[in-house]
Amino acid sequence: MQLTSSQWTLGKSFATFTPVGPFLATRDEVSGPHQLGIQLTLSGEVMQSANTRDLIFRIPELIAYLSSIVALEPGDIISTGTPPGVGLGRTPQRWLRDGEEMVIDIEGLGTIRNRTRAIN
Repeated sequence: MQLTSSQWTLGKSFATFTPVGPFLATRDEVSGPHQLGIQLTLSGEVMQSANTRDLIFRIPELIAYLSSIVALEPGDIISTGTPPGVGLGRTPQRWLRDGEEMVIDIEGLGTIRNRTRAIN
């Protein structure tokens, strides 16, 4: 689905496709938002490993830009992009398979675990 349009959002918009949690942190709970290690493993294999210091745009810039276009409300989530290592950019390409465990860990914030599930 993601490759059927030039808009990446379409392939990420289905129910259950954007898991967040197990909680959200508020600004005062994150002392260094541009110093957080991020790692994604897929069935135990590290697929992505990055740090928020490598963001192309800093969080204040993103908020300023987005709020000039749309009214931001408390609780809104701003997705900042994807670290290197996505399946499409790998050689060979690596796609999710049914039943894999995906684990995302953000330093100082926590870990989220999900199992992939094929949809028909």
